[in-house]
Amino acid sequence: MSRREHWEGVYSSKPPDRLGWYKPRLQTSLEWIKTLGLEPDAAIIDVGGGACTLIDDLLDEGYTSITVLDIAEPALALLKERLGDKSAAVNWVCGDITKVELPENAFALWHDRAVFHFLIERTDQERYRDNLCRALRPGGRLIIGTFAPEAPPKCSGLPVQRYDLELLRETLGSEFELQRHQEEMHVTPGGVEQMYLYCDFRFAP
Repeated sequence: MSRREHWEGVYSSKPPDRLGWYKPRLQTSLEWIKTLGLEPDAAIIDVGGGACTLIDDLLDEGYTSITVLDIAEPALALLKERLGDKSAAVNWVCGDITKVELPENAFALWHDRAVFHFLIERTDQERYRDNLCRALRPGGRLIIGTFAPEAPPKCSGLPVQRYDLELLRETLGSEFELQRHQEEMHVTPGGVEQMYLYCDFRFAP
């Protein structure tokens, strides 16, 4: 089964609020984004946006240049349905972040909660990084949430790469300057504890 088929099957078989990574509000992400001082029209991309509520909150905060990328069309469809008329204000991209071509120097902020840790092959991690370095503007920010070492070794039936701070910095490369980090416990709708490592990096190529 391909990566796309797996995630389309996941989103087609369960309601969004029963998915393991579901959280009613991505409070850490939203609070960090609000402290960046971005202009309302600053270009933001949410990688693996799925059916999360971050996009709702960003629109409510007045951000007007938002791109949502997800590998699963059913995930995007769920989000579009929930947003209703507001969905017209969002740029939607259905694609695999290791394969899709993103515009150069396009984004002031790249947000990713729970995508990068599913890339366990070094080649996929490098392709992700290549896209990140191409699409993020110099001085732009990367806010990323991955499984921490204390988290389970699998999620949604797939193995994950767990990261401590040193490994994540090494994998992303020296162009990414750490601004802040924290660990945060996420409890899935099924009651499983998953420790996340959240990091905010400045891109300085």
